Amino acid sequence: MKNRLQIIGFIMASVGMIWHFGSGVCSAGEMEVKEETLPAYYDCRSRGQIPLVRSQGKYGTCWAISAASALEGTLMPEEHLVFSPDHIARNNGFAITLEAGGDTRMIMAYLAGWRGPVLEEEDPYGDGMTEDGLESAVHVQEIRLLEGAAPEEIKRLIMENGPVQTSLCMDRKMTRKSEAYYNADTYAFYDPVEEKVTHDIVILGWDDSFSAGNFAQLVPSDGAWICQNTWGTSFGDNGIFYVSYADANILKTGLAYTAIDTEKEYDTVYQTDPCGWQARIGYDDASAYFANVYTAGRREILKAAGFYSVGEHTSFEIWLCHDVKDTGSFSKKVKLSEGEISGKGFFTVPFDADEEILQLAKGERFALIVRIVTEGTGKPVAVEMKKDQYTETVTLEGKEGYISQDGVLWDSSEKVYATNICLKAYTFAE
Repeated sequence: MKNRLQIIGFIMASVGMIWHFGSGVCSAGEMEVKEETLPAYYDCRSRGQIPLVRSQGKYGTCWAISAASALEGTLMPEEHLVFSPDHIARNNGFAITLEAGGDTRMIMAYLAGWRGPVLEEEDPYGDGMTEDGLESAVHVQEIRLLEGAAPEEIKRLIMENGPVQTSLCMDRKMTRKSEAYYNADTYAFYDPVEEKVTHDIVILGWDDSFSAGNFAQLVPSDGAWICQNTWGTSFGDNGIFYVSYADANILKTGLAYTAIDTEKEYDTVYQTDPCGWQARIGYDDASAYFANVYTAGRREILKAAGFYSVGEHTSFEIWLCHDVKDTGSFSKKVKLSEGEISGKGFFTVPFDADEEILQLAKGERFALIVRIVTEGTGKPVAVEMKKDQYTETVTLEGKEGYISQDGVLWDSSEKVYATNICLKAYTFAE
C-alpha cells in the first residue's frame, strides 16, 4: 500500500565561467576524499579575499550583510564586486522587516532563485527603499548548508573557497566589559553556554595558537576563528575579532557559496519556489520521485537542473520529458544525468546530453523528473509552503509539481499537499 506523504516544516531562526570551489556534486563513481594537512594559521585576506566591512546600524540585517561579504570575498581577488545587503534584506520575497532579521533558508532561496545579489550601487544600504526588477550581478549555483559542520570541514572550505558565513549567540550587550564574554583589548569573544544563535558573521580564517589567555573568561584551550563582524570598523580590530574554538554556538549553522557563475552561462531559470526550502516531504523512505512541469517561453536549450539536498549524502537520477500532457506522459522520459551529492544545501547539475534531446520548443510543456535517495531521512524532497507569517507570500497558483513513491503513481504537490516542489530548470537561448 502506498504510504501517506509525510511533511516536516522548518521554524525560522533569526558559455562563461563558473567559480567552483569544492563542489559537492559528482557524477557516479567520481566522489573523492581529500586528505590534506591543514595549517595552524590561515587568513583568506592574505590572498586578497578582503570583503568590505559594513555596519548594520539599527537594523537586524547582519544576515544580509554577512551574505554579501562572504560572496564578495569568495570572488576575490579576481573579481572585485560590492553587493547590496539592502536588496537581500528588503527584496527577498519574504514578508519580513529590516528589524526581524533572516535565516539561512531565506538567503539560499534569494540566491538560488536569481533574485540577487545585485550591486551596492544599484540598491544602496540605508536609503530606506529598494527597487524591483534589478538584475542579479552573478548567478549563485551552489550553496553548501553547514549545520553542525566539523571545524576541519570549515577550514577546508575557507582554504578552497573563501569566507564562510556562520551564526553565533552575540549582541552588543554581550560585548560590554561587565558581561565577561568579550575582551576588547584582544578582540576576543567566547560564550561557553549553548544558546539560540542570534547574530551572523563571516569567518575569514583561523589561528590554532591564539592564546586562551586572550579571552575575558576561562577558555579550555588555545585557538580561535578569525571573524568579520557587521558593526563597522569601530568594533574589534577594524571590524575583525576572534571567536574561541570552544564557543558553544559558532558552528551550529552556516553557508558557503561554492559555485558562482560570473558570466551567466544560463540565462533563464524556471522555478515554482521563490521562498525555497521551507519543509521536507516523503514517504518514510530515503527514496522519492519529484517533478515540475514548465512551459518554455522561447526556443531554448535545457542546460541544468537545481534542487536541494536535505541530508549529508544524496544520490540522484534526472530525466526530461517533452510535450507533457499529464503525468501519463512521464513514461516517455529520457534520462539526462545521475550522480551523488555530498552535504546539505542547494546544488546545480549541468547536463551533457545530446543538444537535440535538450532542445525545447517555444510554448512546449516540459517536465524535469528527479529520483532522489537521501540517507538518514524519510522525507528527502525539499518543498516550499506557507507555514508562518514570513512565508505568507507563498502561492500555489499556476504551479504544477508532483510527488511519487514509485515514479508511476503521482500526486499533485499543490492540490494534495499545499506545497511547491523545489526544482529549478536552467536554460539558454539558442
